[in-house]
Amino acid sequence: MMIDLDRFENTPLNREPFEFLVVPEFVKAEACRLVNADYPHIEKHGSFPLSEVEYGTAFGELMNDLNSPQMRSAFERKFSLDLSGRPTMATVRGRCSEKDGQIHTDSTTKIITVLIYMNPNWETAGGRLRLLRSPDNLDDMILEVPPSEGTLLAFKRSENSWHGHKPFSGERRVIQFNWVTSEDVVRREQARHRFSATLKRVFAS
Repeated sequence: MMIDLDRFENTPLNREPFEFLVVPEFVKAEACRLVNADYPHIEKHGSFPLSEVEYGTAFGELMNDLNSPQMRSAFERKFSLDLSGRPTMATVRGRCSEKDGQIHTDSTTKIITVLIYMNPNWETAGGRLRLLRSPDNLDDMILEVPPSEGTLLAFKRSENSWHGHKPFSGERRVIQFNWVTSEDVVRREQARHRFSATLKRVFAS
């Protein structure tokens, strides 16, 4: 597999103030070069469903690994959850705008959020995701996660799973993968992202 589930299993789960963990090199180092070469070419900011972007074989293999029974089982053990029957949803980002990164908790329809960063180098102060203790202060942080290549950040969505980042404009590659409450959520969110993607293409032309 392109993902290191042993490294994931051996990383302790933080339980306060909400459940989360960070796993550097979750995407294996030898796989990162291949995945980045096959990463979707995205010129606009925002999240795009996989159906709206083109990507190569290695990127597709990574998505297959994320959707594998082994991945689901590892997350069930880590977060003490039963995810059987819970659908998954994936979107991909290629660029970030100054408007992105506002503090939020994620919607109540998301059970687990998984962010996988695919940026070979990250030296700027902006765009580093901060897990927060409150909804109104980016400096009241638990920790800050650079969006470095291969890093996984995962958390269980809760009413206080606050996160955000300082402004950044430019290329910022991140795969967002979620277990969600129902297939209706997947259909609704994919339709919303498709509509947004269509508008971006229209206004870009």
